[in-house]
Amino acid sequence: MPGLAVALILAAAPVAAAPRAPLPPMRLPSASDRVLVIAPHPDDETLCCAGYLQWAVRAGASVGVVWITAGDSFEIDAMLTERTLRPRPVGLERLGLRRIAEGHAAADLLGVPRANQFMLGFPDRDLAALLDHPQATALRSRYTGASAVPYSDALRPGDPYTGATLRANLQEVIDRFAPTIVLAPSLLDRHSDHSSSGALALELLRARRPGTALYFWIVHAGLDWPAPHGLHRNRALWPPRRAAALAWQQLPLDAAQEAGKIIALREHRTQMEVMSRFLNAFVRANEIYAPAP
Repeated sequence: MPGLAVALILAAAPVAAAPRAPLPPMRLPSASDRVLVIAPHPDDETLCCAGYLQWAVRAGASVGVVWITAGDSFEIDAMLTERTLRPRPVGLERLGLRRIAEGHAAADLLGVPRANQFMLGFPDRDLAALLDHPQATALRSRYTGASAVPYSDALRPGDPYTGATLRANLQEVIDRFAPTIVLAPSLLDRHSDHSSSGALALELLRARRPGTALYFWIVHAGLDWPAPHGLHRNRALWPPRRAAALAWQQLPLDAAQEAGKIIALREHRTQMEVMSRFLNAFVRANEIYAPAP
């Protein structure tokens, strides 16, 4: 029996994980680069790209951010900001205005000039419907009730919610900014706004700017990623199982860049009130990106 007891103890003991091969380094931006982050919602630019933006600014590159939506469908957020269990469309639009302001504040801290911050204002959680099934008439948001861009500081206020106008708006930003490097969400991201934004970026760049370097990042890859949740600045970020097949590369962040990322992330107050542990999990010793095929 003693031998069996020892065997059971050994079987129950944790097994050390096999060491992972380090991810190859990502090419750093140079002064001649023009870096554009395509973010589905305000906060995505900070979660995945705050370190890269800081590297680019430090190198003297031009940097820009374009938000596809204002993030105005997050009803749990609106419950808090509006102090009601049933937020009305006007309350969700007010949430969109707050999230736009938070996005500008975070981008300011990351060194993005206001002239290079673009809000498109298309319907949150409806990008797949816009792009997969172009409507003859404008789509009506299930959340704000709007059927056209309602935000006065958007690129094209009043533009109807159709796939054609969304494509035209993002193409205008790309043509105006003329990026050499684009950072966009992965097509494998579980959030349909993210995967749709990445697919649209790939479509437009292949058609009009095939020489632009496109790198994917990911936010929504399952409840178990990034693990552990919370702030763990000394840990490395590793690719999620959902997208493990992509050719991931890493960008190291120094202590100042990590601190800059935390400060910018705190500007997204509406989001931090709801899911700070998840958001803080993206502040690591590196960021990861996968070059588009």
